[in-house]
Amino acid sequence: MHMARTMSMALCALSLTLSPMAAQAQPSSKSQSPKDASVPPITVERTDEGEPVIVHEGEASFYGGSFHGKKTASGERFDQNKPTAASRELPLGSKVTVTNQDNGKSIDVIVNDRGPYVDGRVIDLSKKAAKQLDMIEDGVAPVRVEAKPSEQPTEAVKEKVEAKAEKADQTQVAEQPGSQKKGSGAALSGSSKADQQSGSGSDR
Repeated sequence: MHMARTMSMALCALSLTLSPMAAQAQPSSKSQSPKDASVPPITVERTDEGEPVIVHEGEASFYGGSFHGKKTASGERFDQNKPTAASRELPLGSKVTVTNQDNGKSIDVIVNDRGPYVDGRVIDLSKKAAKQLDMIEDGVAPVRVEAKPSEQPTEAVKEKVEAKAEKADQTQVAEQPGSQKKGSGAALSGSSKADQQSGSGSDR
């Protein structure tokens, strides 16, 4: 009888101890919001001719097969066999060049969706694009994303990319007031940073 009572008290104490832990294990809805994920800032560089180029560096991931056929932010259906991508910063419809900084491989894709919503990631690629960059096995890779106004498919998208570049240029000059003249941007080297380490993980 005494042993049963002791065990009952022990179980009650254990229950009280675990309850706060169980509550803490479930994050708040705010922390679960995908828009809370931090994304590296875009920068602006310039070609030798003075054309502004939007540059976004960070990690790339790729869509899982379950997204095939689903509607994207642009309204079209996602096709994992087409060179498309999702970006939180670049205009929908824009053509961008994505370079894997581990191996130097590049591909041109069209931004037709929004995302990814994971800290440090700048672009979510279709499976076709990920294969071209040879990042299927690792799941993620360090990339350099570039968007030039002159390479856009339509005049409307060109204007959006130019406006985005101008805004980003003003922001980076404001953050570094003594580093360069307004609107000058940084010189575009055209080379990737192959010394960066590839991340490890799975697809989106």
